[in-house]
Amino acid sequence: MTAPTAVDATYKPPRIFGPGYRTATLGILLVVTLIAFEGMSISTVMPAVSADLNAIDLYGWSFSAFLMAGLFMNVVAGLWADRKGHAVPFLLGVTLFVIGMALAGAAGGKEMFIAARAVQGIGGGAVIVAIYVMIARVYPPDVRPRIFAVLSAAWVVPALVGPAIAGIISDTAGWRWVFYGIIPLVIPALVMLLPALRAPGSNEKATAGDAGRRSRPVLMTLAAAATACGAGVLQYGVDTLHTALALGLACSVAGLVVLGVGLPLLLPAGTLRLGRGLPTTILMRGVLSGAFFGVNAYIPLVLNEVHGYDLTTAGVALTTGALGWSLGSYLQSRGTLDHTRLIRWGVYGVAAGIALSVLMVIPPFPGWIAIPAWTVAGLGMGVGITSVNVTAMRQSPNEQQGANSAALQVMDTLGSSLMIGFGGALINVIGHDDIATGFTLIVALMAVISVFGVLIAGRSRD
Repeated sequence: MTAPTAVDATYKPPRIFGPGYRTATLGILLVVTLIAFEGMSISTVMPAVSADLNAIDLYGWSFSAFLMAGLFMNVVAGLWADRKGHAVPFLLGVTLFVIGMALAGAAGGKEMFIAARAVQGIGGGAVIVAIYVMIARVYPPDVRPRIFAVLSAAWVVPALVGPAIAGIISDTAGWRWVFYGIIPLVIPALVMLLPALRAPGSNEKATAGDAGRRSRPVLMTLAAAATACGAGVLQYGVDTLHTALALGLACSVAGLVVLGVGLPLLLPAGTLRLGRGLPTTILMRGVLSGAFFGVNAYIPLVLNEVHGYDLTTAGVALTTGALGWSLGSYLQSRGTLDHTRLIRWGVYGVAAGIALSVLMVIPPFPGWIAIPAWTVAGLGMGVGITSVNVTAMRQSPNEQQGANSAALQVMDTLGSSLMIGFGGALINVIGHDDIATGFTLIVALMAVISVFGVLIAGRSRD
């Protein structure tokens, strides 16, 4: 009898915290955690920033500047990663993110603070896309569901403790130290990621195949600028409708036109026509994010205004959503699963959570119904979004990994920011004295979007 050979042995996928991937995984985890902490903290410290810098009139733009600058840089970094590898855009992104944090901490006026937020957005946008490409090129396909689950888990701790820590730092040392304090933590993350940054493909152009129009730097840069500007003008127009109808309509139409010119160039051909496979997979990222965050942003408002909860208590519902998201990400990483099927199950979860959330404004249901509702929605996002990421990377040729990672981020940003903006417009039109009706309309709109997602999810299959 011959001894069993290596070929006969049962294959075991490498562990993401095993010797070969431990430092890269920890580095990715730390970088994403720092970006998440900054994102969770900004809402807590913005009242102090606004009071100190007299910036209440630009309150919303402190968020929009980050999102729109990040959207633009998603595309540029994706182009760079496809043409030259992921190492340089990652390092440049981390550098710009740190510079933005330093500028925000040192801001002497609101204009400088908004500019600093834009620099942070540029850095963060480059880092996230570079990390997606790094995952596709460093980790084997059967390991990627687990590393994407780690990415989702990196948001849990910031969601749980980020606002509280930011509040303590702001109250004791001042809001500026919320930004300064993150900077030194970047160094160990870079050290841990050096092996992944030196891996084959980190600084090399992918040579197989042809990425088509999305490999043309000038065209794509202009398209990214048009998309970011169009989205910003559209959001401004929607926000203005209730106070200046003519101006709001003009800006909304102009924003849609510019967005319609730029956006199709950033996406795989056929995305807006629901093309089977990768195009629909990319679109599903925007559908999921839009439906979820379009409701998520207004849950604390409802709990505060309708049920009288303080903001700390109202935020518990969002925390349970983050925990559900992490659990969903973990579940999709277990075993060999059909991730295209999981995308649909993820939308089911988001749709169910949205439907349950409307009970918050229907007597005699109590406000705490938001906790199970948003746990279910978060679970759906964890399963759905992570499965979208895994599927998109599997469907992407090497020469399009950067462009498709950027497309995922573009759809995420547009979906969430525009749906939040439309929700705000509904609240403003109905009036702040009838939050319950406004929230009901928001839930109805996001439910329609989630049902649309259920109907098209099957088209993500090749």
